[in-house]
Amino acid sequence: MAKSNHYYIRKSHRYLGVLLGIQFLCWTIGGLYFSWTNIHEIHGDNQRRQPPLLSGAIQLVSPTAALDSIKKIHGVDSLVSIQLIDILGKPFYQIRCMESMGSSHHAKDKSMLMNHLADASSGSVRPPLTKAEAILVAQRYFNGSPEVKQVDYLLNTNGHHEYRENPLPAYAVTFDDQTNTTVYVASELGIVQKFRNNGWRVFDFLWMLHTMDYKGRDYLANMLLRTFSIVGLITILSGFALFFVSSKWFRK
Repeated sequence: MAKSNHYYIRKSHRYLGVLLGIQFLCWTIGGLYFSWTNIHEIHGDNQRRQPPLLSGAIQLVSPTAALDSIKKIHGVDSLVSIQLIDILGKPFYQIRCMESMGSSHHAKDKSMLMNHLADASSGSVRPPLTKAEAILVAQRYFNGSPEVKQVDYLLNTNGHHEYRENPLPAYAVTFDDQTNTTVYVASELGIVQKFRNNGWRVFDFLWMLHTMDYKGRDYLANMLLRTFSIVGLITILSGFALFFVSSKWFRK
């Protein structure tokens, strides 16, 4: 006896439901967490303290003086940005520029983004932040006074690291507080880049499950997500079809 359409639709819907059920559960749990948490706390905005502004009476040299100091050592091709920043209460120019990789004909065609810090009072170039300075900068911007638990120096990160796609090298200063907060300080830029706490780490893990990007976590147009979205739509449509072929109206 030939099996009816009802049988095949029901069987397809059941197996598709099993296949997609776990992912639908992950999407639901993630959506609940995203909607019930405070995004400002996830980003650590409540933990960030703004130190006093630089005095308007400070004596500054022209950024040109700082740029000239850099040009004596490095081959500057073009400027990206020049910004006045505060490092532990003192003014510095944060200079980002494109520099040639060498003096040969082929090397001149290649440039790299480089970051420099120059004393805004004298124009002299200073080295990147030391470990001790990075700790002081992190403590200065952290709203509280917990003990420093651990300090790591990062030269590279992968797609799953909580500091991914941010300026390197950087110091990861982890505090002994309730949320296990890590403050990331970019040594060549001289400033705090990110606050990462346990709430953000849960958010990031659920976001990975939500986007189904298991390499970099943030790419929404990946094939796995597209495939599951299409299969999910088919599952829903098969459910509607199952409803209609099971109804008394359809049988009549």
